[in-house]
Amino acid sequence: MHRYYGIQKIICNFTLFYDQVKKMRLYFAPVQGHTDAAYRHFHALHYGHINPNAKNDTDLISSGSDNVIYTTPFIRLEKEEIRKKESKDLISDLNRGLEVVPQVIFKNEHELRRLIEILDSEGHKHIDLNMGCPFPLQTSRGRGAATIANEECHLAVSNIVNEYGNIHFSVKIRLGYDKEEYIPLIENLNSLKLDYITVHPRTAKDQYTGPLHIEAFEDIYKRSKNPIIYNGDIKTPEEAMEIFTKYSDLGGLMIGRGALARPSIFREIISGEEWDSERRRHELLFFHKELLNYYKESLIGGEHQVLSKILPFWEYSEEEIGRKAWKAIKKSSNMSKYLTALTLI
Repeated sequence: MHRYYGIQKIICNFTLFYDQVKKMRLYFAPVQGHTDAAYRHFHALHYGHINPNAKNDTDLISSGSDNVIYTTPFIRLEKEEIRKKESKDLISDLNRGLEVVPQVIFKNEHELRRLIEILDSEGHKHIDLNMGCPFPLQTSRGRGAATIANEECHLAVSNIVNEYGNIHFSVKIRLGYDKEEYIPLIENLNSLKLDYITVHPRTAKDQYTGPLHIEAFEDIYKRSKNPIIYNGDIKTPEEAMEIFTKYSDLGGLMIGRGALARPSIFREIISGEEWDSERRRHELLFFHKELLNYYKESLIGGEHQVLSKILPFWEYSEEEIGRKAWKAIKKSSNMSKYLTALTLI
């Protein structure tokens, strides 16, 4: 049984929602340690967000709303260069056929300028600026959400965006570090032509828990002269519908942890068809088996390394697969136990 979630409430709601989805964009949020090139590739391939008929670079991106945009986990500077791991992920052949946007994190104009210089020299035409990462390891060094109240960083962003007219820029933000302090930043960004601003309506101190500050999001939504992308706690197609319906001028929707838990969510939103749990679990298992086979072939550290790579992919899946299976997967100490755990799904 497949459920058309708009029809459950009222048919015209579904029609309105589907028309809005066709106009808006869907973004898979970067999740550090999870959404690497392999994950992006197999997610796109399995759930239909890739162009399998691409013949050259100009044909790589799928047309229409079926194309989910993937943002890379943040890229930072180390000894004046992009770290090898991040560079390898960015140039991987597994990115072919996907629309992948590199995201950079910085603490001052020097770091931002150097990162843009490198990515520009490699031919990237869209770069996302991370001004919202809540991780203490980054904010304590002045990066991520620590830049929201940093006027020097505001100026740096203005200088870079105005200087690199050949590149499309977008910005990802939170409301502030430990309080709402976004207004000067939004006013500064209003002077720039950005592709979009992604807003997660929490402070860095909130991390990913506690209530969303919807009133603050709505204030940014009204203040911004650039398109706004909503990000935060979307776990089902119905929740996506509610956001799209409430904010009719929204530029799009970005989902991270919700998509890791329910990788089919973008396909369900696009089609307007909510999959039943049996179908979702069947496809989820098949998707994770594809990932497992890839890492078995590509990683050279043996079973332990493969497990250390694939187990975190299930981190947010407890609601989707059930607590018993989720706990068994978490406790898997070898491949045999992991495969046995999968049979509980």
